[in-house]
Parts: sequence; structure tokens; C-alpha cells
Amino acid sequence: MLTILGFVMIATFLVLIMMKKMSPIAALVLIPALFCVFVGKGAHLGDYVLEGVGNLAPTAAMLMFAIVYFGVMIDVGLFDPIVRGILRFCKADPVRIVVGTALLAAIVSLDGDGSTTFMITVSAMYPLYKRLKMSLVVMTGVAATANGVMNTLPWGGPTARAATALKVDAADIFVPMIPALAMGLVAVFLLSYALGLRERKRLGTLSLDEVLEKETASETVLVGAGGGSTGGRMSLTKKTTGGAGSGTDASEVSEASDDADDDDGFQGLDPNRSTLRPKLYWFNAGLTVVLLTAMIMEWLPIPVLFLLGAALALTVNFPHMPDQKARIAAHAENVLNVTGMVFAAAVFTGVLQGTGMVDSMATWLVDAIPEGMGPQMGLVTGLLSLPLTYFMSNDGFYFGVLPVLAEAGQAHGVSTLEIARASIAGQALHMSSPLVPAVYVLVGMAKVEFGDHTKFTVKWAVLTSLVVLGSGILFGII
Repeated sequence: MLTILGFVMIATFLVLIMMKKMSPIAALVLIPALFCVFVGKGAHLGDYVLEGVGNLAPTAAMLMFAIVYFGVMIDVGLFDPIVRGILRFCKADPVRIVVGTALLAAIVSLDGDGSTTFMITVSAMYPLYKRLKMSLVVMTGVAATANGVMNTLPWGGPTARAATALKVDAADIFVPMIPALAMGLVAVFLLSYALGLRERKRLGTLSLDEVLEKETASETVLVGAGGGSTGGRMSLTKKTTGGAGSGTDASEVSEASDDADDDDGFQGLDPNRSTLRPKLYWFNAGLTVVLLTAMIMEWLPIPVLFLLGAALALTVNFPHMPDQKARIAAHAENVLNVTGMVFAAAVFTGVLQGTGMVDSMATWLVDAIPEGMGPQMGLVTGLLSLPLTYFMSNDGFYFGVLPVLAEAGQAHGVSTLEIARASIAGQALHMSSPLVPAVYVLVGMAKVEFGDHTKFTVKWAVLTSLVVLGSGILFGII
């Protein structure tokens, strides 16, 4: 019964948010509370929620101060050169923009933190998508999938969890998987190229007039953080391709950057805005490098690092209290949206864990494996990693289910390392799970409905995960 109720609860949640019948926060809270009563454990709901909140509180604290930190770095101009570099590559070609999104997300993912990756990627790319009227779910889908592949880095989490749970070396899991993961990245770039072609076909070929040369207010494109309307204008030229591949001018569309109807409140940041701190550029760059290095080296817990980093960044860049309050207020909406999602997700995970639904579903799935599939436990583990890491937390899968799968594999002569390598194949899909706090940073900053992101991304993320798994089997790694 617990198994059935667990699957029904998850399915109900996904259907309601994808059909936009409930907001994600409401669904994350009300649906598990209702099913907790169905299970007959309504009296323990408070305990389950508090346990879930306690488990996710460090993550919420990390996200809160990470948003403030990177928000301040955006305000002071740390990422302006990155945006200009992306513009040089992307120009206003939808294909280049989507490929650039995948490339930027993959590079920034080297720090091992999904929230950081999404904040930087959306900050750089959102204005281009918005100005050119490109699909924002393309941006979130490509970024999440690229980050999911890179999330398998030893310091990213899943690989370390698998190594800990099975008592093997993380390097023995990750290093042999590099060719398969590289194929996963190739799949992401091919996907981004195909999606870019689709966007180019829908929008036409666009050119951005003298973006890099003039650097007017509308040309420095970063996500607005309450800095006020710049009132600048940007000219877009739409072309249609002729038979010989040459473009002929069809129409010229000018947009005011303060057009609320077209931009949904988006405001470009003035390159001469008052929050810029050019004299402190290298201090801010150095602080960010030290912060990311400390994360990778695990000098301190990540929430503590971002708490210290945010406090130091605010103090040095904005020494006056009114300015500090203004910066905090400018990013308060993002902080509230994201941390609210995290604590709402704590209700969902708390009920899943507390009522025993997760354990029951995992046991049912393992028991459902046919006896004849024993020698193929590597493939079975890889396939199970897709739904299980989507519907469960990484902790639940790697510490609860993976040891059982490894024991079953050993009984049929499949090595523990093969099982461990197969277990990380589903991470491209995992990063779009409703139980991953970082995904709410992504959809929140991109102003995309979580249901829309899910409907668009899941199929491509599954395909990417299968490429990783198939490559691992083809190369003899799994």
C-alpha cells in the first residue's frame, strides 16, 4: 500500500504542476500533507516536516547567501566581461546563443554547485533570450541538462555519495567514466545546436547592431536587480535567407528597454550604473576564486562560505548601511522564492522518508528485477538511476538503494565499481527533479514555470542520460 501511495503522490504532484492547477510551493506542501493523512500517520506530520526542514536548512541557507553574493557580484560588474565574451560569440544568432548557453553552463559547473551555475548562466543569457524573444524553457532545459552531466564530478556530490555508500575510491568511479560523460556532453551540445536551429527557423536570422562597439545601456545585458530603467534602445534586424545563403533585410524592429509589455519588467543594467565598482574588480574576482576554491577543497561547509562571502562582499563594495540594505532588498524576491521552494520541498521529502514510502518504493523496484537480469545489473542500475534519482533525493538513492543493487550485482558476478559507475548515469535527469533545490534557482531567475520546464526538459534529459549509459556499456566501462 505504501508503494502505491508513494507513486500516486508523486504522480499527482507532477500532473498538477504541469497542468498548472497548483503552484509548486502549494503542491509541495498540500499534496504530501494529504497523503500523510491517507497513510494514517497524520499525527506525525509535524515530526516529518521538522525533520525534512532540518535536513534541508543548510541548503536553504547556502542558497540564500549564494543568491545575495552572486547578486552583488552582478551589481558591481564582475560578470560584465563574461557577457561581452558571450556576445562576441553568440551575436544575435539563436543557434550560437543556445550552444553558448550549454557551453557556459558546462564551464561554470566545474565548481560543482548547481545553484552557482544557474545563477551565472541565467544572469548572462536571460537578457539575450528575452530581447530576441527566444524560448526561455530552451535556456533552462539546456542549462539543467549540461549541469546534470557535469554534476558527476567527484566534488559534485553523486560520485562522492556512491563512493561512500559502496566503500570504493571516487576516482575509480569517475576517471573510467570520463569517455561516457564526454559523450553525454557531446549529446548536450548536439541537442543545443538542434534546438538553436529550431529557434532560428521560428525567429529568422537576427543581427544585433553594433552591440560590442557602442556598449549602450541596452547592450550591457545582465539581469536587472532593481537598478532602475535605463531607457536605452536596441535595434534588431531580421533577415530572411535567400537561395544562395545571403541575407536580405526584411524588417527592422526596435524595442525600448523599458517596454514592460514586451520585457515583462526586464531592465537592462547601465554600464555606468551606480552599483559598479571598477576599482574593486580584482578584489571581487579574487574573492570569488577563493570562495570557489574553498568550496572545492571543502575548507568550510558551503553555507558558511557563502555566508562569510556575502557579508564580506557587501561590506567592502557597499560600506554604507543604506547601500547594503538597498542591495539586499534588490535580491530579496529571488531569495524568498528560492528558499520558500526549498522549505516546501522539505515537506515533500519529509513525508516520503518519514512514512516509509521511499523505502517501500525502492524495495518494490529492486524486487521487481527479473532473476535472469542478474548478470546485467550494471544496465539495470543505470536504467533505475533515471527514475529513482528523479523521484528521490541523491542521498536516498545512493545510501538507501545503491547498496542493495550492489549486493544483487555481486551475487551475479558484477563488480561493485561497475554498479557505482552505472549509478551516476541518470544525473542529467536528476538536475530537473522537483526535489533538487537548485532547479528552483534556475526557473525562478529565468521566470519560467516549473511545470513548463519539466514538460520540455525531461525527454531531452532522459535521452542524454541514456547516451551516457549506452556509451559506458559500449566502451566496456559498465
